[in-house]
Amino acid sequence: MPRLPDARSVRAYIGLGGNLDQPAARIRRARVALSVLPNTREAAFSSLYRSAPMGPSDQPDYVNAVMALDTGLEPLALLDHLQAIENAEGRVRMGERWGPRTLDLDLLLYGEDVIQHERLTVPHPGLHQREFVLYPLFEIAPDLKIPGWGALRDWVAACPRRGLEAMGDE
Repeated sequence: MPRLPDARSVRAYIGLGGNLDQPAARIRRARVALSVLPNTREAAFSSLYRSAPMGPSDQPDYVNAVMALDTGLEPLALLDHLQAIENAEGRVRMGERWGPRTLDLDLLLYGEDVIQHERLTVPHPGLHQREFVLYPLFEIAPDLKIPGWGALRDWVAACPRRGLEAMGDE
């Protein structure tokens, strides 16, 4: 059983997505892997959502979700774990931007921190423009305030769904 976070824990939000090789199953496996990270526990998990690809249109639709974690891991350590989980699911980091992928894990928010590092930018720079992140995030944290940007509720209201649909228990 994973240790529960200590008093220094932070609520982090992770975006999960993929569109190759049974993406819903990969997201479910990533959920388990994230929930057993050191000094970390799951706080909430959104429904799975289907969305059109953001990049080239000649690829399968994406499956997306957002997970809230309470963690004692520092941001770069958490990022390292995210990338290790992606690699374990066959993620290959080459090719075109926004192309097809087995699994993509993005650190969207880390408490109320604003982070500008060569390896990590938080809040995630595309968060406020992506329906496949905003709507699942709103599902699990409707009263969330995004550091430096304001209420999540306002960003969701300004973002069209663009075909985004909840998948149910697929």
